[in-house]
Amino acid sequence: MAFLMVLAGFVLLFFSGNWLVKASVQIARHFKISTLVAGITVVAFGTSAPELIVSLNAVFDGVPDISVGNVIGSNIANIALVLGMVALIMPISVKKDSSVFFDWLIMLIASLLFLLFVQNHKLELYEGILFMVFISLYLFYSVYKSRQKMGRSGEIILAPDMKMISAIGLLSIAAIGLYFGSELLVKGVIEIAKGFNISERVIGISVVAFGTSVPELATSIIAALKKETAISIGNIIGSNIFNILAILGITSILKPIGVSQELISVDIWWMIGVAILLLLTLLPMKRSIITRWEGLIMICTYILYMIILFT
Repeated sequence: MAFLMVLAGFVLLFFSGNWLVKASVQIARHFKISTLVAGITVVAFGTSAPELIVSLNAVFDGVPDISVGNVIGSNIANIALVLGMVALIMPISVKKDSSVFFDWLIMLIASLLFLLFVQNHKLELYEGILFMVFISLYLFYSVYKSRQKMGRSGEIILAPDMKMISAIGLLSIAAIGLYFGSELLVKGVIEIAKGFNISERVIGISVVAFGTSVPELATSIIAALKKETAISIGNIIGSNIFNILAILGITSILKPIGVSQELISVDIWWMIGVAILLLLTLLPMKRSIITRWEGLIMICTYILYMIILFT
């Protein structure tokens, strides 16, 4: 029964996350918001919505290790597994004028700030507020730069394909799906963890994190098959920034989060290490290409981490 709950939760989160992104983009078009700006704000929130709802549910259900482990595990999976698989399908070329390196720096700063804040084994209300201030400044700057870029490129704002009432209806269905999907997923994995005597930390970093990363995985692989790999790296880094600053920020504002010693001394360092591995694959910065071999190294790193986690 627990496995069926987890499977149903995954399916609901996957489809609801996609519906949320689709509906949000349509609403953004109704308000004449450009694709670039919508991608940074609306889509970033949409792809991170499963992580947010799961993390909130886990904290209020009294299993904070699943909440924090979900964010850490998702960030590791997004780079080592998702980008690794994309590079394996099609090498990822990064344009010289892209914001990837700036975004990577923000991701690293957010990760180090997270590590600093949890040294007392808690993420407090004021720290959540600081995270939200940081993400607000980052989004404001990103939107400003995107509008500048849009002005230079003369981007045309696309007309919506859906009526406003239909988009709002789809958004509502997606929100309901995310809620029930996260409920099923969290309750299912708690039962599995108890049945197999697996810690909540391990189940949060592995199973829950993989499940909430499925939308990014599917989207990135489709982009790679269409030879649009440049989309993947920007979305993944943006999602990782959102996971730390927005998800942990919102969650800790609503309820302070307890953080176990193993998450602090082991898993956060793996998250930072994988971020540094990504930077190494992007060197030299003048002509960055993540090759298939580098993609394979990323995937092997993820497999190694999972083996260590379960042994």
